Amino acid sequence: MKYQTRKKAMLLLADGTIFHGKAVGDKEGTAFGEVCFNTGMTGYQEIFTDPSYFGQLMVTTNAHIGNYGTKSEEVESDSVKISGLICKNFSYDYSRVDADKSLQEFLDDSNLFAISDVDTRALVSYIRDNGAMNAVISTDVNNVEELKKQLAEVPSMEGLELASKVSTKEPYFYGDENAKYKISALDIGIKRNILRNLAKRDAYIKVYPYNSSFEDLKSFNPDGYFISNGPGDPEPLKDAINTAQSIIKQDKPLFGICLGHQVIALANGVSTYKMHNGHRGINHPIINLETGKGEITSQNHGFAVNREEAENNGELEITHVHLNDKTVAGLKMKNKDVFSVQYHPEASPGPNDADYLFDHFFELIKK
Repeated sequence: MKYQTRKKAMLLLADGTIFHGKAVGDKEGTAFGEVCFNTGMTGYQEIFTDPSYFGQLMVTTNAHIGNYGTKSEEVESDSVKISGLICKNFSYDYSRVDADKSLQEFLDDSNLFAISDVDTRALVSYIRDNGAMNAVISTDVNNVEELKKQLAEVPSMEGLELASKVSTKEPYFYGDENAKYKISALDIGIKRNILRNLAKRDAYIKVYPYNSSFEDLKSFNPDGYFISNGPGDPEPLKDAINTAQSIIKQDKPLFGICLGHQVIALANGVSTYKMHNGHRGINHPIINLETGKGEITSQNHGFAVNREEAENNGELEITHVHLNDKTVAGLKMKNKDVFSVQYHPEASPGPNDADYLFDHFFELIKK
C-alpha cells in the first residue's frame, strides 16, 4: 500500500458538519467550493474536466476512483475544472492497457487537492437531505475555527456568474473549414464532445466568448446557432440572454444544452431556480413527451427552469420531463426553430438515447 503515512484530512460543510478522511498521496492542502455528488460508475476524467463543474467539490459515489487511470483524449476541456475531489477508495494503480498515466499523476499535474477514505454513502445521504452547500476540504484538521471563517467568505453558487471563468478568451474554429454547414457557438463552458458531435455531422464551428454579441455570432454567416453548457447561475448571464433573444428573432435554428437551455428559457421570460441538490450522473430517466419514449441521460446541473412558468408561456412547449422529480428537461419554441435540453446528448452514457437531438438540429438547418 502506497503512502502509509498519508495525512489526516476532513470535509467541513457550511453548516458545521465534519466528515473525516485522508489526503490523497503525500499532499497537504485546502480547497473550497460547493459540494456536489455524481452517481456515475465511470467517466471520472470527463467529470473532472467538464467546465460545468467549475468551483465545485466533487463527491464520487462509486466506491473506487482511479482504477482505470487516465487517457489524454478523454478530457472535456484543457484542464481540470473541479476545485477538489472527495472519494471513498482512491486507486493509485490502474489496469487499463491504453491509459497514459495514473489518476494521481493526472491530478498532480493539475495541482488538484483530493481526499479519500471518506464515508461517501453517509455524505451523499446528508447532501440529499440538507441540500448542496459550500464546503472546504483540508489537511489543516486542527484549525477548524479558522477554516469556518474562511468558508463563510466563499460566495454562494446562487447568483454566481462563472461562465467568464471557463469561456474562451478569443474566438476559435473547430472542424473542417470545407464542411457543408457553419455553426456559431456561444461558449459559456462548452465541452469538447459537443464540438465533436457537431463536426462529425459535417459542420464547421466558430466558437465565441461568453459575452459575444449577436452581431459577433452573425458575422460568421452561420446556418445555425448553438449555446453551450456551463457552470454557475444562469440569471447573471445578461449578455448571453440578450444574444439568445436576438438569435430567436432570426429565422435560423438555435440549439441549447444545459446552461444554454436555461439561457433560452430566460430569453423567453421564464425564470430559473437553484435546485436542492441538482442532477449529476449518467442514469437519469427522461420522458420525451413528443414520442412517448424514455431516455437514459447524462446530467450535470444545479439549476432548473421554472415548470409552471414554462407551461404558461404561449411561445414555449415542454418537450421532455425528468421522471424522478418532473422538472423541465426539454423545451422548444412553437413558432421558431429553437429547442433545448437540460441534459447532455453528447455524453452517451452507455446508450445513445439522446444522440438524435444533434440530428434534429441539422434537420432544422437543412429545412
